[in-house]
Amino acid sequence: MSFYKVINHHLIQRNSSWRAPPHATKTKRAYSKSEIEVLHLSFAKSSMAATSRGAMNRQQQLAVTAFALGLMGLGVLALIYGDFALVWQPVPNSLPGRSALAYASGLLMLFGGIGLLFRATAVWSARILFPYLFIWMLLKVPALVVAPKMEAVWLGFGEIAVLFAGGWVLFATLAETNSSRLFTFVSGESGIRLATILFGISLIPIGLSHIIYTKQTVDLIPSWLPFRTGLAYLTGAGQICCGVGVLFAIVPRFAAMVEGGMVSLFAILVWAPAILASPKTRLPWTAFFITWFFASSAWVVATQARFKDRAHSNGIVR
Repeated sequence: MSFYKVINHHLIQRNSSWRAPPHATKTKRAYSKSEIEVLHLSFAKSSMAATSRGAMNRQQQLAVTAFALGLMGLGVLALIYGDFALVWQPVPNSLPGRSALAYASGLLMLFGGIGLLFRATAVWSARILFPYLFIWMLLKVPALVVAPKMEAVWLGFGEIAVLFAGGWVLFATLAETNSSRLFTFVSGESGIRLATILFGISLIPIGLSHIIYTKQTVDLIPSWLPFRTGLAYLTGAGQICCGVGVLFAIVPRFAAMVEGGMVSLFAILVWAPAILASPKTRLPWTAFFITWFFASSAWVVATQARFKDRAHSNGIVR
């Protein structure tokens, strides 16, 4: 049974159960494709409005909580070390007031993450974190200009672009913006769609890095796991497939969830043991929270975005 036949069946059943007044004539009719599309678009808009008021389902709440915890962890590290997140936040050492900016960045991440946990402050947190994460992503642009043929710089940009995509989806979903053209472009359905596209594109160079830098990837995989080289290729191909799936609407929600699951395993299997082995070393802690933040961004995209089914992409929001 096709998608539209299923929807028609449910609508007709609901229409049949309605008790009409004695003077009215009750009829069964098939709903047209355009009527079903309007109903679905109306439902999607009402769902977004409910979410912006804080009415999230359990999956969405868990994803936002994980996102907030990742931010808070990075914020605490910035305050402890008085520094940015190593290679993931390449702020030049020559920048005047760099140390003060690092503490300010840590406070912003810490309190921005805390703000996302409460309905009363989530909107303002999303508004503040959106430009912050955008500036963070821009820190990776100079490397792209200097060495555009080096895959490693695209990997670095892709990782932070995924973090920004997660923050963008939250901004587009939660932040109640005015009607100006700029805010209309980056918020609501338009903002979520653009953030999802950025998310999908960013996964491709990340997956390619597993294949191009196989040795470095294998070195990160725990030694007790078998077929480590095969796993490096498999995870790289998996991330590329997830990116393509999101971009071309091939089971996109499932693709985003698989990406979140894979990266969650990276945090647990790679960086958690490294922390236990050397709890006073800064790198494992930073890498763990970056990886956690990355995974939670994928979960945010998977749970918050309104994907379109490739088979029914004529305006039907899934």
